[in-house]
Amino acid sequence: MQSISELYKIGFGPSSSHTMGPAKAARKFLTFFPHADHYEVILYGSLALTGRGHLTDQVLASLFKSENKLLNIVFDFKELNLKHPNTIRFLAFDGNNFILGDQVFYSVGGGNIIQKGEDPQQVKETYPFANFSSIKKYCFDNNLSLPQLAKKFEDPSIMNHIELVFRTMEKALQKGLKSEGFLPGTLHLKRKAQLLLNLEDTFPTRAEKRAQTIMAYAYAISEENAAGGVIVTAPTCGSSGVLPALLYYYHHNLKYPLKSIYEALLVAGIIGVTIKQNGSISGAECGCQAEIGVASAMAASAIAYLHKLSIDQIEYAAEVSLEHHLGLTCDPVDGYVQIPCIERNAINALQVLDAVFLAQYVSYDHRVSLDQMIFTMLETGRDLNVNYRETAQGGMAKIFKK
Repeated sequence: MQSISELYKIGFGPSSSHTMGPAKAARKFLTFFPHADHYEVILYGSLALTGRGHLTDQVLASLFKSENKLLNIVFDFKELNLKHPNTIRFLAFDGNNFILGDQVFYSVGGGNIIQKGEDPQQVKETYPFANFSSIKKYCFDNNLSLPQLAKKFEDPSIMNHIELVFRTMEKALQKGLKSEGFLPGTLHLKRKAQLLLNLEDTFPTRAEKRAQTIMAYAYAISEENAAGGVIVTAPTCGSSGVLPALLYYYHHNLKYPLKSIYEALLVAGIIGVTIKQNGSISGAECGCQAEIGVASAMAASAIAYLHKLSIDQIEYAAEVSLEHHLGLTCDPVDGYVQIPCIERNAINALQVLDAVFLAQYVSYDHRVSLDQMIFTMLETGRDLNVNYRETAQGGMAKIFKK
């Protein structure tokens, strides 16, 4: 399993697979062919179908412009025989239009890329575990908590990265709460985080006030992501509002110390990299169950840890969160990471607390393991019609256009 630092990436929204991944691929390609006369980028699959709404073309154009490179961007909607739905091809030409370089990359989710012909197994592994069952056994055998496990196998600098991750989450959330106006794009969607936070005398009970606050926090992050702000993939940009909203609430409203928050991020990270290795965190590959479902599983494990639940209970919280997102479609209206994505982050931040509640009181009869649920999610994602995998051709994206 890879390092948690490969899961928590810091960069510009609104999509880790459509902005961070292509930008990373472009930088890698330019290192091989820095002196070409001009370049061409061809976007396929989901990158073509939702690239404009996800700002893929703008990110690439801006990157090549900053390097004083001439770039032509092509959206290929016809090629269907793709190894991965997020496929991108880069071409470099000399002054006579002769091809100097031709490379294909796959944006596999969470800002990660794989170059065609590259063996994913060659990526450096941090954890010597195949699944969560083996992680749990190692922890039991060695009397380790999940944060202790992370600190044992990660580079010592991981805590510096975790601190930066949470500080970035805080800044994005705070900026989102202060921002007003409309989000970019043709949907003309108005920001609502500030409005939700400042509602007065509407929710008189303590539980209702908690829900109002957490939803406002999730809106803040998600709206900042939709606006192209700097956020943290948790595990992706489109699902980046769930975990930060809850951790921010527990730290700033419930006064949990930073040490506990950082350890909770480690726990969530272990769950995230486990799912990433054995399942998927790509909406284009497995639908939104692989994004918001994984985000909810990560957040549930983090909050369960803050509530001092056992590893078995943490596993149950993550499993039950993932289970009840099975088959969830990724159908962004007009290709923007706005509808239904922003609301979805807010609703799921609250559902995480229900999962933790169940884990605390009924996990003794836990029948389904997290590993089984990860495999189920992957199989379900493969069975999903392509229209419901970030192509904006089905579901809400289709109906909303009528």
